[in-house]
Amino acid sequence: MAEIDTQKTDQDKRCRGRPQVRPDDETRQVIYEAARYEFAANSYAATSIEAVARRAGVSTKTLYRLIPNKAALFEGMVSDRIDRFVSEVNLRATNPENIEEALYAALMACADLALAEEVIALQRMVLQETGKFSDVAGMFYSNAIQPTAAALADWLRVQQKRGLIVLDDVDEAAGMLLGMVTSAPRRAALFGRVPLPPHSQIETRARTCAALFLRGCQART
Repeated sequence: MAEIDTQKTDQDKRCRGRPQVRPDDETRQVIYEAARYEFAANSYAATSIEAVARRAGVSTKTLYRLIPNKAALFEGMVSDRIDRFVSEVNLRATNPENIEEALYAALMACADLALAEEVIALQRMVLQETGKFSDVAGMFYSNAIQPTAAALADWLRVQQKRGLIVLDDVDEAAGMLLGMVTSAPRRAALFGRVPLPPHSQIETRARTCAALFLRGCQART
């Protein structure tokens, strides 16, 4: 019995000593989080793969195995953030009991993304780098700006199918509504270096926009 216990203890020690292998998807998430910080804090040109790997706590070899170059890293980082946002907006489309509250929740999801400090910092970086890296601006537009408007348009389309709102052009309406909520604070932050408004002020703005929008398109019963 003592010999069996000793063998078991030795096995336990060996198991505890082996490093756990993290799944590649989880490692990518860690890398994207590190990349968000590095790109926002520095510039596209000044951000190196080595710095991102160091912040993520992975080897450069591991990063290159998962993500081939800096352009793919930036694109993947943006797409990952937008994918999580789109999922959240889709979830908020499932409760039509109070259309104004539901629209407010969807608009807050958009505002929480568009007016996040990290996103404003990335947009500022994209504007600064456009002359040197034109593909970065185009990628940001196609992978971040367009999907955000498309997610809100899809949300509105669901409500229209439910007979809760009436719109002639859902995509155009989504762009207008998104602009109502986010454009002024974002422009002030990007070009005027004005601090982003507090969350309570953004909430008030989203509620006002939801109410104004529904006055023009809510289905009459």
